[in-house]
Amino acid sequence: MNLRSVIQYAGLVGVLVLLVIVFGSLSENFLQWSTFISIANQVPDLTLIAVGMTLVLVVGGIDLSVGSILAFSSAVLGALMVDWQWSLWASIPFCVAAGAACGLFNGCVSVLARIPSFIVTLGMLEIARGATKLVTDSQTKYIGSAVEGIGEPIAGLSLSPAFLMAITAVIGGQLLLTRTVFGRYCIAIGTNAEAVRMSGISAAPYAIGVFVISGALCGLAGLTYASRLSTADPNAAIGIELSAIAACVIGGTSLMGGRGSVVNSFLGVLIIAVLQTGLAQIGVSDPMKQIITGCVIVIAVLLDALRSRLDTSTN
Repeated sequence: MNLRSVIQYAGLVGVLVLLVIVFGSLSENFLQWSTFISIANQVPDLTLIAVGMTLVLVVGGIDLSVGSILAFSSAVLGALMVDWQWSLWASIPFCVAAGAACGLFNGCVSVLARIPSFIVTLGMLEIARGATKLVTDSQTKYIGSAVEGIGEPIAGLSLSPAFLMAITAVIGGQLLLTRTVFGRYCIAIGTNAEAVRMSGISAAPYAIGVFVISGALCGLAGLTYASRLSTADPNAAIGIELSAIAACVIGGTSLMGGRGSVVNSFLGVLIIAVLQTGLAQIGVSDPMKQIITGCVIVIAVLLDALRSRLDTSTN
């Protein structure tokens, strides 16, 4: 780990600690163990999606369909468990596969047809949402207690299997990005795709691969989302793509590609979660919470643009 990475980690942790101190001083209920456990058990969906989004952004792409893919995956889970009476463990592979299939479509169309991922995933946003409404007949499908165990705290540990699953994805995503040839090629593609091509490496499998990984993680997020609410909701996770992109940018992942850290994106998720929980506890209205969260996102994007210009001028 170089000095720059250490400074980034320290800066994000510093912001997180500062937010905890500020909200702890403004709300007498914030600095309680139950508050932190509640935050931990509410972030798995966003964390899983942010891991995949980080990989997509690193190769210079973007995925605006993650919320709809999450909803479609949870709808598949709900249909299998409620309509077909499948068990949870038999349904999970198909839930993840549904997300991965959507990601494969995004990757193939974007990379092979050379269409900007912004446009392709915008189309998938509508396709997956429409498919979700077909599967659920536009009705919230109650799954019940069979799926609740994934989102409930483990006895004696306070943390849910969903949170542990999200932490595992963060560790796995960071190792994939920093300790494997796949990760190094992804960073190289995002930095200079033409140079990668000139060196004789085909970028297509790697670029498609990150979309498949992102889709599969959306499938897992569909599972954790359904476990928290015990339902498959056709309107689930609307707008979560913006939160995921915000978490990645706050964590220092560049929207221009070539730079990113899964662990930093997770810290970005925690910063957003602490900010929203703290604002709710001090009585800030929902419209004001949206305005404040939006301002944080704009500041993070401005800092990313400034950092990119400094890197360009330095090089």
